[in-house]
Amino acid sequence: MSPSSFLTVALLGCLSAYALSAGPPITPLSTSQIDSFTPYTYYAGAAFCPPEKTLAWNCGASCQANPNFKPVASGGDGNSVQYWYVGYDPDLHTVIVAHQGTNTSEPVAVINDADILLTPLNPTLFLGIYPLILAHTGFQLAQAGAATDVLTAVQQAMSQYESTSITMVGHSLGAAISLLDSVYLPLHLPQGTSFKTINYGLPRVGDKAFADYVDANVHLTHINNKEDPVPTLPPIEFGYVHPAGEVHIEDSGVWVSCPGQDNPSKQCIVGDVPDPLHWNENDHNGPYNGIVIKCLS
Repeated sequence: MSPSSFLTVALLGCLSAYALSAGPPITPLSTSQIDSFTPYTYYAGAAFCPPEKTLAWNCGASCQANPNFKPVASGGDGNSVQYWYVGYDPDLHTVIVAHQGTNTSEPVAVINDADILLTPLNPTLFLGIYPLILAHTGFQLAQAGAATDVLTAVQQAMSQYESTSITMVGHSLGAAISLLDSVYLPLHLPQGTSFKTINYGLPRVGDKAFADYVDANVHLTHINNKEDPVPTLPPIEFGYVHPAGEVHIEDSGVWVSCPGQDNPSKQCIVGDVPDPLHWNENDHNGPYNGIVIKCLS
């Protein structure tokens, strides 16, 4: 083989290897795709409002953004059990399940965030999956506190509004609870029910087996804003892995879809926020397409 032929073959081999390692491309979202998340962003914010307000659907701008929502049940104390609510959106034709994120003034919520030991899922709630996958102990405790009440409320909403569609939303700790709900609820609801999960500022929730299970069984989108540190925690070095479905909002305001688990590109959260020197806690609550996630009452 001549030197030029050898160089050509080597170059083609390198290009093929690069193509295989590069994986699916990172692609920007269109304006219409970004706008489609807006109702769910407001639903995630409404979860920070107390149960008496969400049950009456009287929580200011957080509720007014989805004026036709039909609340079915709500609960939690914002401390030992995060606020949650369930209801039906006739415009989106889906039951909404929403969980509150961390209230840093409440000690139990903060303790749950810090309880990062990976342990098997609760065998009672997650029958059939235990002990195959591991998840964050504190997040499991937070999800378990309302799990059966949420399930009952979802069953009631499905019956009352003849719906077979469930959409789970949450921010921060609420996102972690919603992701665990996304694994839990399908185990207890009829076959033929469709599920979708849209989360904001999602921390890592489980190990590689957990992420693989989510990828295979959950229709997940988790949206990260700029240099928000929360989606980089707990660290990968502790055995945690993010499932696929990341959408990252870049500093320019462009939203991009980042394929795969913990995509290392600088356009995605792992590459954009590699260490605490790059953290910006102010990015955690948003804005997400102009919306700050909080109770806007």
